[in-house]
Amino acid sequence: MSVLDRFRLDGKRLFITGGSRGLGREMALAIADAGADVVLVGRETDSLEATGKEIRERGRHVDLIQADVGVPAEAERACQMALQQHGPLDILINNVGGRRIDVPTADLPLEQWQQIIDLNLTSTFLCTKLIGGAMVARGQGGRVINIASISGMVANRGIGGRSYETSKAAVIQFTRTVAVDWAPQRVTANAICPGGFMTAPNVRWAEQNPSIIEAFKTQIPMGDFGQPEDLGPLAVYLASDASRYMTGATLVIDGGYTLW
Repeated sequence: MSVLDRFRLDGKRLFITGGSRGLGREMALAIADAGADVVLVGRETDSLEATGKEIRERGRHVDLIQADVGVPAEAERACQMALQQHGPLDILINNVGGRRIDVPTADLPLEQWQQIIDLNLTSTFLCTKLIGGAMVARGQGGRVINIASISGMVANRGIGGRSYETSKAAVIQFTRTVAVDWAPQRVTANAICPGGFMTAPNVRWAEQNPSIIEAFKTQIPMGDFGQPEDLGPLAVYLASDASRYMTGATLVIDGGYTLW
């Protein structure tokens, strides 16, 4: 068997949140390229349809679920629909997340704090509980991949909304605890911590705050931001048999930003 065969995902099925745009789209396409079918979850019908079309063009089956998993009830609905109508599921990518606010801690309303906690952390918990829990009960192993952030390891400069850093740090630790609990059932859990990637929200942020973005860029040893497609190969590795013996890991992909 070729070593490349261990990266194949034929016969597997992925459930990915926030999978229709940005980093999620690239991971979904990469995993489809490796042979898996996809259950794609997102807020916007148009982007879901567009990414779904790209997955079908790769010869894979795709199911689309429109839901805002940043709302706990919507996250539960999406998971239950996937399990009942599109299961069994072998790979879970908790990708949805974001900062969305720039408010200093002293001025941050509780409801905005909770909104970001739900978006980044509660959604990850609920999908892991339901989709990952079904993998455990099924007894045939599985993969949980949580998209955290280097912001869960460092504090961002020049921006408020510290609920983002807090929630992403919690995602990293939640990943580690799940990895320990589910290792005997061969369900691995690993976290990816992206650095600066030029997704659509970050492009908009750059237009509004060019000095902050340029300062960030100068602090990246590799000298530039990552592109969304850079995340696809790492997701395939973590989803595949190639990462069979890796669990509880936090993988940083940031051009060296956190090395300074």
